[in-house]
Amino acid sequence: MTKVFRQMAAHDAAGGILLVAAALLAIVMANSALSAGYYAFLNVPVNLDIGDFSINKPLLLWINDGLMALFFFLIGLEVKRELLDGHLSSRDQIILPALGAFAGMATPAIIYTLFNGGDPIASRGWAIPAATDIAFALGVFSLFGTRLPLSLKLFLLSVAIFDDIAAIIIIALFYSSGLSPMSLAIGGLGLAVLLGCNLAGVRYQSVYILIGIVVWAAVLKSGVHATLAGFAVALLIPFKRENERGEPMLKAMEHGLQPWVAFFILPLFAFSNAGVSLLGITVSDLLNPITVGIAFGLFLGNQLGIFGICWVAVKLGLAKLPTGASWQQLYGVSTLCGIGFTMSLFIGTLAFEQHDAAYMSSVKIGVLAGSILSAAWGSFVLYRSTRSSVAPLTQGVAHAH
Repeated sequence: MTKVFRQMAAHDAAGGILLVAAALLAIVMANSALSAGYYAFLNVPVNLDIGDFSINKPLLLWINDGLMALFFFLIGLEVKRELLDGHLSSRDQIILPALGAFAGMATPAIIYTLFNGGDPIASRGWAIPAATDIAFALGVFSLFGTRLPLSLKLFLLSVAIFDDIAAIIIIALFYSSGLSPMSLAIGGLGLAVLLGCNLAGVRYQSVYILIGIVVWAAVLKSGVHATLAGFAVALLIPFKRENERGEPMLKAMEHGLQPWVAFFILPLFAFSNAGVSLLGITVSDLLNPITVGIAFGLFLGNQLGIFGICWVAVKLGLAKLPTGASWQQLYGVSTLCGIGFTMSLFIGTLAFEQHDAAYMSSVKIGVLAGSILSAAWGSFVLYRSTRSSVAPLTQGVAHAH
């Protein structure tokens, strides 16, 4: 279990650095002479026609609806493995991160709503600050190497997994519209066929992949966001059964997909969605209720919600602190959960895709501000915690000599 977590962390940490680079490149291009080329790239039309079936979308939506479905497919594989045979399979291990994830979503949403509850359009973005970007958070966490206990990394990963599950439920319930019963029926039939393949002992990965593509296409046309198809398909992948190459199918798919998601899909998503023009931005733009609600929700909401409920749970005896971790370190990690880049931007595109582009500009500025503040303050707190934990040990050794 620990080995798998370390592999995930290694991919996410390195991928986090690439995410930062991709986001910075997008911001530079959007604010330079390259801006026309940047936006032209995002709007390249990509058409797929098979008989009467047709998907016609700009490249940006293929990335957000298509490639991100693979990201959610990977999340589904990780969730299934951890629930059945991993860090989340024990009740004692899931209480603290589950409570933390709940409070880490509820508190930012409340803060955002306090700023935007009176505006029926702006209020659609209530879930934007309620998401943690595990790649960025782990990228920052990894800077401290072995100076922080592994239990804290497991806590961070577990919070992110519960956070992702909640985000998927939120997208399904609040960001789906114009449902097509026929497309939903086809998608449901595809999932039923996948379940049948699982129960019948089918070992060929290609069968699950092909049926999964059909399910994705049906869900894309149904009005439910297509990324949910990736998560649903993942839950029907056999857990212990070996594929045609003699490898456990679920783990083989997970390990094969992880580097593609970490080093290609998420950086491409960041590059495609982080580009915001900062030219002509005024103080009033920075103090826009959407921008402020997101920034405060990410930075204050996560640290207050996650750390607060964990403190209460430990004091009441409902859970224990991660092994070897201090309260200061738990607070630092809770603050890192305010880095909401990828998922926050993704939910923002769903919330305001039918509205003026100014809404997404406010979203991007708020997400960048809240995420940068969370990364900087969380890093400072964790740095101080490692200094204070090392100092007594060093003094003790010196005194002994």
